[in-house]
Amino acid sequence: MRILPISGSLRAASSNSRVVAALALLDVPGVSVSVAHGLGDLPHFNPDLDVDPAPPPVEAFRAQVLAADGLILCSPEYAHGVAGVMKNGLDWLVSVIGVYEKRPAIINTAARALHAPAHMRDNLNVMTAGVVEEASITLPHLPDDLSAEAIVADPALAASLTQALEALADAIRADRDAA
Repeated sequence: MRILPISGSLRAASSNSRVVAALALLDVPGVSVSVAHGLGDLPHFNPDLDVDPAPPPVEAFRAQVLAADGLILCSPEYAHGVAGVMKNGLDWLVSVIGVYEKRPAIINTAARALHAPAHMRDNLNVMTAGVVEEASITLPHLPDDLSAEAIVADPALAASLTQALEALADAIRADRDAA
């Protein structure tokens, strides 16, 4: 089972990116996690550019998404909305038929952020098989100096992230079994 976590932050010290990196360090049997790359390289979404073939950064991003069985989105909130880079990435996925089969989850790294997860949920419910709520979590505030390795070493954080991965994998397996 391949899970692709996507960080919606371009900041070098982003808690979202650190959590996404931590997901790749966890050992969950039967689950392979590889972090999405290139979100910041995508051009601004423009339907005129959404042709075959799409611009190379778009093709590369889409290939990562299509190769995954499930997605985990982790984005900061700016001005009561999802980060622009995440929304741009989602916009580039709307016309990709295989994306509709993906099961996504949302990890929120800021309990005070209510609007960004809601916006992502709305976008994902339109363009995918539906957000796996059991795998969608909000983490407590993470100190700025907490590395991905330190997140995994923290028993409570590691347990929360592991449970989210397991819940997403279980939902994907259940979908396969029902098909």
